[in-house]
Amino acid sequence: MLDQMKKMLELKKKADMLKRELEKLEIEYNEVRGIRLKLNGAQIFNTIEIDDSWLDPKQKSRFQTELIKAINMATRKAQKEAAVQMQKMPGFDIPGLS
Repeated sequence: MLDQMKKMLELKKKADMLKRELEKLEIEYNEVRGIRLKLNGAQIFNTIEIDDSWLDPKQKSRFQTELIKAINMATRKAQKEAAVQMQKMPGFDIPGLS
């Protein structure tokens, strides 16, 4: 029982360390014309830059669609980067993550 507790504490320490590392990681996504997003590896958005061409009211519906697409793609990119960071961390073996 005590051995299990030690393992859980060690895993928690590693998870906290991973979280701090992911928060330092900066990911930029700008593959949707006129929209640039920056987020960290913990999937927290830091910056959303919108080109002035999207501010035309006639573009509103298309802009909303493209913004959602950009946010979803940026989040996927951050998730992939987080998975890479997890695999690099020794002793952070969770079944189903690799």
